[in-house]
Amino acid sequence: MKLGVLSSGGKDSIFTLHKCVEAGHEIKYLITVFPSTSNSWMFHYPCVEITELQSKALGLKLIKVKTSGEKEKEIQDLKKALTKIKNKIEGLAFGAIASTYQKTRIDKLCEEIELKSLSPLWQLDQEKILREEANLMEIIIVGVYSEGLDKNWLGKRIDNNSVKNLIEISKTYGFSPTGEGGDYETAVLDAPLFNKKIVIESWLPLWHGMSGFIKIDKMFLKNK
Repeated sequence: MKLGVLSSGGKDSIFTLHKCVEAGHEIKYLITVFPSTSNSWMFHYPCVEITELQSKALGLKLIKVKTSGEKEKEIQDLKKALTKIKNKIEGLAFGAIASTYQKTRIDKLCEEIELKSLSPLWQLDQEKILREEANLMEIIIVGVYSEGLDKNWLGKRIDNNSVKNLIEISKTYGFSPTGEGGDYETAVLDAPLFNKKIVIESWLPLWHGMSGFIKIDKMFLKNK
């Protein structure tokens, strides 16, 4: 099936893309929603611009969808963008795992414009997903928004040690170990499907009270 993949640049999005390719689907587009503020109800905000380099590393065209992040209106902004390319794809894949808020809205959107809706991570074991992602990809944390996660997590790589810590903290503070729902946000720097890896040369931590994210100053693609 010819697919567009909805991607924030985070681990669940790129893992979804990987699963779709593994299943034999043809990926035509990477589709990223760029909220103008961090208040988006549906879409990732920190470092979303990394998808511009990811699309080049994947050899895919990037469809950029700009939105104010206003509740429900952001879905309509996505709908307009998808309508323009619906004759070139058959379905939309996205990285929902347990969020019915996200899944029901995107499922409904796809139904309205007659696209198949695919969520290959849906209802899978979240701890298992996190471990698989850490083993498959190079991932860093670019935003933290939950109690139990402090500024020291910003820029941290998700490896076997941090996976163990994240799972323990998520159990203590009651959030998803994968970070779904915005407890923490990630960016993928390398993955098996990338023909080059992303290097972040410099970034700035922006911390406010009990949460924060990083702002990338400079990044580039590097040969593997």
